[in-house]
Formats: sequence, C-alpha cells, structure tokens
Amino acid sequence: MGILIQQAMILSMKDGEAPYLGDIRIEGDRIAEISHHLAANPGDDIMNGKNMLAMPGLINAHQHSPMSLLRGFSDDLRLMDWLDRKMLPAEAQMTPEDIYWGAQLSMAEMIRSGTTAYADMYIHMNEIAEAVTKTGMRASLTRGMVFMEDDGGRRMQEAIDLVHRWSGKADGRITTMYGPHSPYTCPVEPLMEVIALAEKEDIPLHIHLAETKEEVAKIRERYGMTPTQYLEEAGMFENAHVLLAHGVHLNRRDIGRLKGMRGGIAHNPVSNLKLGCGIAPITDMIAQEIQVGLGTDGAGSATTVDMFEEIKAATWLQKLDYGDPTCLPARQVLQMATRGSAGLLKLQEDVGMLEAGRKADLILIDLEKPHLQPVHEVESLLAYSVNGADVDTTIVNGQVLMRGRKLLTIDEDELYREVKVRAKRIVEGI
Repeated sequence: MGILIQQAMILSMKDGEAPYLGDIRIEGDRIAEISHHLAANPGDDIMNGKNMLAMPGLINAHQHSPMSLLRGFSDDLRLMDWLDRKMLPAEAQMTPEDIYWGAQLSMAEMIRSGTTAYADMYIHMNEIAEAVTKTGMRASLTRGMVFMEDDGGRRMQEAIDLVHRWSGKADGRITTMYGPHSPYTCPVEPLMEVIALAEKEDIPLHIHLAETKEEVAKIRERYGMTPTQYLEEAGMFENAHVLLAHGVHLNRRDIGRLKGMRGGIAHNPVSNLKLGCGIAPITDMIAQEIQVGLGTDGAGSATTVDMFEEIKAATWLQKLDYGDPTCLPARQVLQMATRGSAGLLKLQEDVGMLEAGRKADLILIDLEKPHLQPVHEVESLLAYSVNGADVDTTIVNGQVLMRGRKLLTIDEDELYREVKVRAKRIVEGI
C-alpha cells in the first residue's frame, strides 16, 4: 500500500523550482512520483493536502538529545558555569535508561516540529540508537570522546563499537560518525588517531569548534594557534568528511582554512544566543562556499529543539550583525535547514529535497491559520512565521510518524510519566 498526498502546495527545495500545487506518491521508503495530478491506486492511503504545504523534513545537524531531561534546569548562566555547576553534575546522575527516555523526549519534540533527521553526540549511544529505531526517525549517531584523562581506551572502543554495530541499521535510518569532542578536550595524539580511523573506515567526523572565546584562549595558550588551525595541523580537513558544530569564533584566516573542506559548519544560533557565546559569521562562510547547516544543540542550552526557531534566529542574527536586511534571505536559510544539513550528515543524495527516487522524508504544514494567511511568498512564511506547532504530518522513510498532530510511534502518556520521575531524580540536590 502506498501513500498519495493530493493537491498540496509543494516546496521541493530543488534549484530554481517555485512552489506549486501537486500530488506526491510514496511507495515503500521512497518518493515514487511528484506531479500536478496523480491517479490513486487501489489501496492507497489518501492524504488531503488542501491548505497544506509539503516540504522536505527539517534536518537538525547538531543535537545532544538526552539533554531534554535538563530543559529549563540551568538557564541564565555563563557557559562554563552552566557546564560545571549544572550540566556535568546532572549528567553524571544519568543512567542508560535515562538516556533512552531523554532521547525519546527530544525525538517526540522533533517529530512534532517537523524534524525528520538529526545528528546526535552523547554517551550510552546504544540506548539512543534503540530510541531512534523505535520512533522511526533518521539519525547520525556519534559517541562523544573526551581525551583529557586516561580511560584505558574505553571511549574509543565504545565509539568503534557504535560504528560497527549500528551503521545502516533501523532500515538504513541510522548512520554513524566518530566524535572527538572538541579541540580543547582532545590532545593531538588521540585526535590524530581518531582522524586516521575515520579516514580508513570512510566514516565522517563530528566535533565542536570555537563555540566560546574561552576555548579560543585555551588553544592559543596551549598551542599558539586558533582551534581551527589546530584541527588543520592535525590533518582533520585533508581527507575526512567533517561536521563542525558552532564555529562562532572564526577569523578570516580560519574561514579560509575551511574553504574546500568536505562537510561544513552546523550553525546553532539559539543556543549560542542563550549562552551569550556570540554570532557565527556564517554569511562570510557561505561567501567562501563553505557548506552551512542548522542545528539546535541540546535542550539543556537551547531549551527547545524546534528547528523553525533556529531558522528565524539564524536569518535575523545575520541581518542584525551585518546591518543588512538582505543577508541570509528566506530561501537560503530554508536550504540550510534542509539541503545544507543533509550535506553535513552526508545524506545529500537521499534527503533534503522532494524528488522522485529520494527517501520519503517530508512534512505537511497546516497553512490555514491566522499567522500564515494570506500566502504571498511561501518561503517568507516558512522562514519568518511558521513554528513547529504548525506541522500537521511527519513522514520518515515512508512511515507516517505523526498525522493530524498525533504521534503514531511514541506513547506520549508513558513518555511523560517516565520523564517526570527521571528528571526529578537526576537534578535532586544539584
């Protein structure tokens, strides 16, 4: 049985293609046809697209999904206070089962707000992979590795085990990366070891970069160079596909070092704003043809993982920072949240656009709302007015995960019961 979406406004995100009214046929895990009109086949699941907009699912290029359990627990603090006084002590209390439920809570929010794929970096990744398998999302999973103390190779082995156990699993929805945490937590020897392993196995790398001024100062003091230069000297940009999270404090030479790299920058504007980290110079990066996608970071800092909030923040910040309202226009920021992020996750051949033959990862947005009428420019509405609650239907790999705002793969009552008890225990006494 296939799915036929009839007479929706279709925003394919293909180059040069304007929105148009049409039908979308899904067969199995892929888009079979898109046309102005398609005849229904016997047994088709018919979806009425009237007053709906169909677009590629949003792709969250940087997340720490279990941190949803710490939402609103540590607000209005400087990053290092946030990390040392709140986040690290709370995370130390988390069990593998907590990780599973926290990840599922983030996935419920992502599905409800139109995210169909995301990149995750955390610990206890087997539990997160199980949550991905259950919920039906698409995910690139990374075991974050800190090498500031000798752990007998445990973190590295867990990262290797994740890659070997989960790559291609969950009907192909799970991919993996190797994740040295950041320049300031990874001395050069283990960093080069991870880079060599990633190149040998053709597995991408996922790493934080230059999120704060403090990080830049630490690397300058230790090595006499910028964090970007440090990664370049270690050989990170020579052959590997690299997902760089944040990239807030990059100077012009740093941006030049990234030109031509495989992968690119995951911009996390809401988290960077909320923690007072700064504004990433993504307009300059894009001018140098560096690929930029969008992420939310974890809910422990961003509070929400609604990608439509990131879309708004990203474009507003560039307009403000450059004093130019033409910076990062609506179409371009939507491309970042779809095709750009797909490229960072190395999924650009399968997702990020609506096109026959691609994976059926798409969302339907209900346009029949006061804040979405009238419809003059579809891209402007999506970038500046739509929020996650406007998403009516979410489909991943041809499976309907939400329809009519009802989650179909997650028992929300059970989820909220588990989260309430676990979150209270984790933060008690901190």
